[in-house]
Amino acid sequence: MGFSKEHQFLAELGLGPRNPGCYIGGVWRGSGPVVSSTNPANNQHIAEVVEASIEDYEDGLQACAEAAKIWMQIPAPKRGEIVRQIGEALRAKLQHLGRLVSLEMGKILPEGLGEVQEIIDMCDYAVGLSRQLNGSIIPSERPNHMMMEVWNPLGIVGVITAFNFPCAVLGWNACIALVCGNCVVWKGAPTTPLITVAMTELVAGVLEKNNLPRAIFTSFCGGAEIGQAIAKDKRIALVSFTGSSKVGLMVQQTVNERFGKCLLELSGNNAIIVMDDADIQLAVRSVLFAAVGTAGQRCTTCRRLLVHESIYQNVLDQLIGVYKQVKIGDPLEKGTLLGPLHTPASKENFVKGIQGGKILVGGSIVESAGNFVQPTIVEISSDASVVKEELFAPVLYVMKFQTLKEAIEINNSVPQGLSSSIFTRRPEILFKWIGPQGSDCGIVNVNIPTNGAEIGGAFGGEKATGGGREAGSDSWKQYMRRSTCTINYGNELPLAQGINFG
Repeated sequence: MGFSKEHQFLAELGLGPRNPGCYIGGVWRGSGPVVSSTNPANNQHIAEVVEASIEDYEDGLQACAEAAKIWMQIPAPKRGEIVRQIGEALRAKLQHLGRLVSLEMGKILPEGLGEVQEIIDMCDYAVGLSRQLNGSIIPSERPNHMMMEVWNPLGIVGVITAFNFPCAVLGWNACIALVCGNCVVWKGAPTTPLITVAMTELVAGVLEKNNLPRAIFTSFCGGAEIGQAIAKDKRIALVSFTGSSKVGLMVQQTVNERFGKCLLELSGNNAIIVMDDADIQLAVRSVLFAAVGTAGQRCTTCRRLLVHESIYQNVLDQLIGVYKQVKIGDPLEKGTLLGPLHTPASKENFVKGIQGGKILVGGSIVESAGNFVQPTIVEISSDASVVKEELFAPVLYVMKFQTLKEAIEINNSVPQGLSSSIFTRRPEILFKWIGPQGSDCGIVNVNIPTNGAEIGGAFGGEKATGGGREAGSDSWKQYMRRSTCTINYGNELPLAQGINFG
């Protein structure tokens, strides 16, 4: 049995009709359950993947632990060169891999290609970072003493990613973890196993070409059992988890019990505030991308729209107009703006999520073989229970406000704290919004959408979003351990704080 004609490109990524889903010490294998990868646009079978068993996992971690002893001794700029080559391998397969993201996850092709480009950009960023893992020199209060901070690798970093960004989030973590001297253990989402296999194949080719231990990068396709094993494993110094707040809390508790480190990127429930002085056309375009992009399945999706009462109807009229023009269909077809939800179960969540308010546009499941729904705007109270929860669907809750204080309170009233945005031209509003009395989110934007973050800044959020930070800025420090080192190069032993001990 081979691929259908439209799936022939998968062979270029090293995929076949049936694929082992574990990369362990340079060998592909898998002795766990056999799962079927499904195209959410039509719910048809693409290919099979053999998931990891616990025995596969243990063999993989043993090999990874041995490889870590070698990898951490390689100079950081040399590690950066390996990551540079990974970026080049991704560039060579950008079109194929981006197409696979669209096929298996369901996001439209421009977004699928953009996701792969994001990993390439992360590789470029990490290459530069590999020469800038700087410590610091600290003035000592004692004569003939020097204090410095030294950064060293953690050893092994575990990365558990979600279906909505099936390879980009790996890139945020793995590119930096690798240049910091860590081996990487990756568990991709259970519903996107082909992307996990294809990404691993690209990384494996670079390691093989450079005669490096293949176990530097170890990956598993699998479900909760493998995720729990990663969380419990004392050999894994840091676990980076992307997913729901509910599961993230369990991961954090498990990792904390063994005194491990945790990096969490959890739920979002993001708001855009449109002030009375806003550029309405700019705001409407931004809301459309933020609420409809990726079929509302980004953690940074705009789920709540807060509009000043004086321009409320004007904004809604324009927004409803553009919503009616959104083309729904196959994510691989040119011109499609809204692809399918990822699973059939997501359609049920969509129906639940539009209860309790007045539907202004959309509100229906599209009759087809796939998981399509209409982009929907619901007028609703800010304190409705459904507004407090994250919903992975193209549903936008709209509400009006009178004052900036009221808008900020509504923005901050949900458990999650990932992304937020305000549209205004007034400096006094802008600076209050980004200050201590403004948004309580990790991402605080002005005159741009809640989604589409650049890799140069640290990505993450507060409260039930977990507090983690990935990608740029000083996020690299999470993937290393800090040692404060004091060196006495004299013959005396003066003590700190002027203590005289005998």
